Amino acid sequence: MADTDTRTGHLAPAPAAGPYPAGGGSGAPTVIADDVHIVYKVHGAGSGRGSAVSALSRLARRTAAAGTREVHAVRGVTFVARKGEAIGLIGSNGSGKSTLLRAVAGLLPPASGRVYTHGQPSLLGVNAALMNDLTGEKNVVLGGLAMGLSREEVRERYQDIVDFSGIDEKGDFISLPMRTYSSGMAARLRFSIGAARNHDVLLIDEALATGDRAFQRRSEERIRELREEAGTVFLVSHNNNSIRDTCDRVLWLEKGELLMDGPTEEVLAAYEDFR
Repeated sequence: MADTDTRTGHLAPAPAAGPYPAGGGSGAPTVIADDVHIVYKVHGAGSGRGSAVSALSRLARRTAAAGTREVHAVRGVTFVARKGEAIGLIGSNGSGKSTLLRAVAGLLPPASGRVYTHGQPSLLGVNAALMNDLTGEKNVVLGGLAMGLSREEVRERYQDIVDFSGIDEKGDFISLPMRTYSSGMAARLRFSIGAARNHDVLLIDEALATGDRAFQRRSEERIRELREEAGTVFLVSHNNNSIRDTCDRVLWLEKGELLMDGPTEEVLAAYEDFR
């Protein structure tokens, strides 16, 4: 199997599975995280006009802020994900869930360790970029093309995407610019576009937290369909019910460390006792 090494961006052979947790699925590995560490810098600043002037002065001199510090966001995380699995990522705020998801997507290079993926990971989050000055209709077309759908496939799936999102249930919002949408409407449209095709590895960051219960049910059903179509789904959520309804395995992170990796009910029970 040839795998994308998201640290280098090149194809690399998957490492032997011996030293890695086997995961809960029986399919071929789709993601291997090998002792992944992610470190980023936070630039400190004071408050008020003086600090703004100081920041501009540093920028002009190309010097670093005195308060710069490093944050070790993910610490030695190792796991194997397989085809057909839906994996929940849980943990307290700031535990490294979204950071780890972005590393799997290839958007954040590990400081050490590696992430190998088979196929192309697709990150779908509530902050996924669409163009605010374009209509919802044009964003559906552009989003579909960006995911690799042909123009014919976009035309065939267009109405299903709009109907799935539910944004036209109370008016013709699809013909209005995205900047007129509420945050929930925009997030639902993003999810609907992203879920319109099958994915080798689909990464979802809090998308099910938006919308009413009817939309959440549609989203959960679509995730189950994606699993059955032999993809792998990762879901970051603070809603344990969404995790229970959609995932058969859970990774629990705290302070960047993987505390537990196992069946959904077992891990959630431990997490809920911890909280």
